[in-house]
Amino acid sequence: MTQDDKPARKPPRKVTPAYLQRAALAYLERYSSSAENLRRVLRRKVDKRCRLRGEEPAEFHEMIDEVVAKSLRSGLIDDTRYAEARVASLRRRGGSARAIQAKLSAKGVDRSTIAAALEGEEGDEQEAARAFARRRKLGPFRPGERAPYRDKDLAAMARAGFRFDVARDVIDSEQDDEPDIS
Repeated sequence: MTQDDKPARKPPRKVTPAYLQRAALAYLERYSSSAENLRRVLRRKVDKRCRLRGEEPAEFHEMIDEVVAKSLRSGLIDDTRYAEARVASLRRRGGSARAIQAKLSAKGVDRSTIAAALEGEEGDEQEAARAFARRRKLGPFRPGERAPYRDKDLAAMARAGFRFDVARDVIDSEQDDEPDIS
């Protein structure tokens, strides 16, 4: 049987509000999301389905906006709560304020919400930098001789978005007696 002999696949069903609502709920069951990110996910689904059906996806954008608005009204998505949760988890992993801003912006969270979430969290940049250095075994957490690697460690901290003064303080500090939680 050659490729030409295969029967044609049946096109997927038409996009309906019920389909979009089910798709949104299925996505939100697995992932927390911002409103804009949910809108992007639903648009990708609609675009794919419309491409297979030979339809124009623009006519379904209003339906997508209604599903996102309904999710906002019902409390399934809340950009403020999402931003606060992401800031807390990224800070624990050693995320800098710049890196966190970039990640949340990429998910469609507006700047004022990001700023409020960063301001409201209790961990500061110094603690996040120490967590990053501990996780990556930089500076005081580097086993063996660390002086030859100082510049490389500072560069890694800079790439992660930490200011130079914060990175220098962490890299040049002595390891304290905190338990290693890696």
